[in-house]
Amino acid sequence: MHIGGLYQALIAKKQANQTGGVFFVRIEDTDQKREIENGVSDIINALKNYGIEPDEGMIDEKNSVGEYGPYKQSLRKEIYQAYAKDLIKKGLAYPCFCTSEELDQIRSNQEKAKERTGYFGKWTKCRNMPVQMAFDKIKNGENYIIRLKSPGNPDKKIKHKDVIKGGVDMPENDQDIVIIKSDGLPTYHFAHAIDDHLMGTNLVIRGDEWLPSVPLHLQLFYVLGFKAPKYAHIAPLMKNEEGGKRKLSKRKDPEAAVTFYKEEGIPKQSVKEYLMNIANSNFEIWRKQNPDKMMEEFTFDLKKMGVSGALFDMTKMLDVSKNVISKYSKEEVYEQALAWAKEYDKELEKMLEDKEYSLKVLGIERGNAKPRKDISKWSDLKNAILYMYELDSQNTNFEYQKITDKTEIEKIVTLYFEKYYDEKDDKQTWFDKMKDLAEELGYSREVKEYKANPESYKGHVGDISTVIRVTLTGRCQTPDLYEIMQVLGKEEVLKRI
Repeated sequence: MHIGGLYQALIAKKQANQTGGVFFVRIEDTDQKREIENGVSDIINALKNYGIEPDEGMIDEKNSVGEYGPYKQSLRKEIYQAYAKDLIKKGLAYPCFCTSEELDQIRSNQEKAKERTGYFGKWTKCRNMPVQMAFDKIKNGENYIIRLKSPGNPDKKIKHKDVIKGGVDMPENDQDIVIIKSDGLPTYHFAHAIDDHLMGTNLVIRGDEWLPSVPLHLQLFYVLGFKAPKYAHIAPLMKNEEGGKRKLSKRKDPEAAVTFYKEEGIPKQSVKEYLMNIANSNFEIWRKQNPDKMMEEFTFDLKKMGVSGALFDMTKMLDVSKNVISKYSKEEVYEQALAWAKEYDKELEKMLEDKEYSLKVLGIERGNAKPRKDISKWSDLKNAILYMYELDSQNTNFEYQKITDKTEIEKIVTLYFEKYYDEKDDKQTWFDKMKDLAEELGYSREVKEYKANPESYKGHVGDISTVIRVTLTGRCQTPDLYEIMQVLGKEEVLKRI
């Protein structure tokens, strides 16, 4: 599934839920050449995986729920044929016997005459064929299709109000399009009009590549005697490339495939939050104002969707994901990360074997007012917590930042662990002792104090704590040092020193 399909389904489900409507999944499989094995299951499972389950429609390859089935168009063949016969009786459709060679010749003649191409007007060879002649051809076993006898005039315009795009004026359709193919199955155009009427659809949310088909689709509803639903055409997801924009493509962009997010370990909630972020620009503000509310509580507005394609930005998605993961409990992080690791990272799976210790590690700076935001996907996790499981003993080139003199580093570390370190200290006592250590060695107790009088000190307490941090973890940037030391425990801390 393309991420654009998930985006569209998320919007449809949200719109249905908040308006007391029904979100349903109909499988439009009348183009049998494009059918792939387990294709329906892939679609249903991809949606289900993101919590986008239909209220009605297909729920797996063969089964459905709801009162308007079948929800698979290939199983509704007789319904479409009944409506096609009715249109023929009314003189609004007709059998066409043109071969592919004849259609190619018509196109060639149109191109030579510098006219638009298609089956319309004077080019409709079979439109006015006498009924008896058509009857005889069918009796003789000649192949045929059924075409709409379009009542449209391209010199006239239709005025269409799209829910997202607003007012759109387009020429009427005058093409005698195919409505029933030679295999007896309908085209998408014909089938969707009948199904949307019979299933009571009042809003169709779809990609804006279908916008040019609106005149045809409205015409089909008209000739069938149905009331047309409203249409909301969503612009495609776009990507920056060499100063310009193009559509996000599964052929060029790995992030276009929904499977990419599972492989990378980006939580489903992160993907949904990001998609809602680009669907409605006011969602980002709402999320900042309501950090603890469920996404489902946000009021989505189709009219606030952009008319042009939203820019898909992986950096922004990962920022959103950091915020999502920062709100998870340590248990949620552990369960989701372990499930991902079992499939994609055996080293991480092994690290997480000791659940009790891993929960302590994952609980560092979690659940407080300013939780850690260093993890955006489960594939980041191993590197983010590796130092809590093993220190790279081969690496003696630790970056200590400001304090680089080895003698000074040894003095700081030795004095701290000989005089000040006590694993039973609470956080405030621990920090006060760090300040005492700084003062004893000629560093300021406060950063602002050092900034006010830099010539009076060697540095500040932050420089001192960085030396302890790097010595214990091999990194100059980690979550809270006090919590790290508490989780490591006295034995491991002294071993590392």
